[in-house]
Amino acid sequence: MEVDYESQGDSISVIRLNRPRRLNAVTPALVDGILEAFDRAEADQSRVIVLAGNGAAFCAGWDLKEPPLQESRDQARARLQRLQDVTRRTMSFPGLVIAAVHGYALGAGAEFALGCDLVIATQDAIFGFPEVDVGLSGTNGISALLPRMVGIIRAKELTLLGGRFDADRALALGLVTRVVPVGAHENTALHIAGEISAKPPIALRLAKRLIDDSMQSTVQQALDAEVEAALATLDSGENDAAAARFRTT
Repeated sequence: MEVDYESQGDSISVIRLNRPRRLNAVTPALVDGILEAFDRAEADQSRVIVLAGNGAAFCAGWDLKEPPLQESRDQARARLQRLQDVTRRTMSFPGLVIAAVHGYALGAGAEFALGCDLVIATQDAIFGFPEVDVGLSGTNGISALLPRMVGIIRAKELTLLGGRFDADRALALGLVTRVVPVGAHENTALHIAGEISAKPPIALRLAKRLIDDSMQSTVQQALDAEVEAALATLDSGENDAAAARFRTT
């Protein structure tokens, strides 16, 4: 199995990339495994997914040591769209997705992480976007996400020069939520997942959607969307229950 799935209970699931001998480098089978694991998490009604990697790294990018694929242009397009589905599923997942990153997070691996809602990285984590160096271009929405995260000049620096950078720089750039000691990434992610899973699920889903959608909307559109989301939370009754808890504490 190129991807492990584990339900932790309390509405938390863990998806672990499982090609440790290849630093969890990406293959079509690994992509299929990730998407199947998302299906299982939704079927389990998980509110939080922790995405991590087995072995010495999170994900070292596309596996360039695999034999070249013999495929038509239509087959290549379908394979690439399938790869893009990882970010589509991450962003459309009704709960939150937390990346727990250690070791290398390069190319598609960095893209997988930055498509998540939160990114926990160990002090030894190394990020990079080396696609241009090997004759490729970015995937998983990074051409849109990265400039919005770091600005267009920094995005061009990171992708066109392709240099690697450590977790502290990733934190300074706004690409990482928290830097933790080596080996603490999964426990930290699971602790945060526990906090998140206790929050009202409808409010959580709508808050995530508002922020993600705002990247493609005007301020006026965001204002209107916030009103509709607020009405949905009122309809859910979650706010009444939450307010009652606050009043008793």
